[in-house]
Amino acid sequence: MKNNISIIKILSTLAFVFVSVVGYSQQRAQYTQYMYNTQTLNAAYTGTQGTLAASLLYRSQWVGIDGSPETQSFSSHGLVKDRIGLGLTIVNDNLGATNNFEVNANFAYHIKTGRETTLSLGLNAGLDILNVDYSKGNYANGLDPIFQENLNDLRPMVGAGIFYYGAKWYLGASSNNLLNSQLYDSDDEIITERKSQYYFMGGYVFDINDSVKFKPAVLTKHVAGSPITVDVSANFLLRERLSLGLAYRYDDAVSALAGFHITNKFFLGYAYDYTTTNLGDYNSGSHEIILTYNLEGLKKRALSPRFF
Repeated sequence: MKNNISIIKILSTLAFVFVSVVGYSQQRAQYTQYMYNTQTLNAAYTGTQGTLAASLLYRSQWVGIDGSPETQSFSSHGLVKDRIGLGLTIVNDNLGATNNFEVNANFAYHIKTGRETTLSLGLNAGLDILNVDYSKGNYANGLDPIFQENLNDLRPMVGAGIFYYGAKWYLGASSNNLLNSQLYDSDDEIITERKSQYYFMGGYVFDINDSVKFKPAVLTKHVAGSPITVDVSANFLLRERLSLGLAYRYDDAVSALAGFHITNKFFLGYAYDYTTTNLGDYNSGSHEIILTYNLEGLKKRALSPRFF
């Protein structure tokens, strides 16, 4: 078991499946700045930002708890011949002794449905590499044969999504993996279980005046056997440069968000999560930083003031 048993008992919301626990349900990383990192959740988003766009994200969750989640992600995508979006997403997620590395190729087909509206249909396909390093844990019986050999598994991923958007709003639904899977030990007991996760998202831009835009957004995540996760955020964009806002993840955390266009093409964002559950007594919060790049820069975004 992971060291510090008293803390682990409090981490029921973590699904902190550590290798020796039967019935681990593998969950994907969560993001507070999901509105800037949409392609990792929805393949249909691919190509919506124009010629070329990319993002780098780093998240350290529940700082102060040994073995807490840590995530890095990279995405890049662009639009080809006005209708076809192509992209790549890479996610590296660490939780205790477990490491998940995902790489996906994304494809999207864009259909104009009106003067300012587009329907995008997306597919993704790739690999999910799971590694469990038993040497990172402390065990009551370290000689148990189950802990003498690390767990490594490579599994395919196939997902799909839909993204419908206009100049000032968007709606989306997706699952980036529709293939459920289970791993068993020599006694035919489940070591880890991967379940499909479904995302529903939406956002809108309100023009307060020429200098201020109000940008609410929502993201929900559904996984069989787990409570629905709901994220609600509200950002203000000031003079197309500075973004400030707050977010709330139901029964989990409140967040402060800030971002700045350091150049016309680069945006730097930061989010801090304060845990509202009992787990907050054992950590100093979560930090998330994202750097995005858009080849077409602020000129196009000013004409179509979406924030995704």
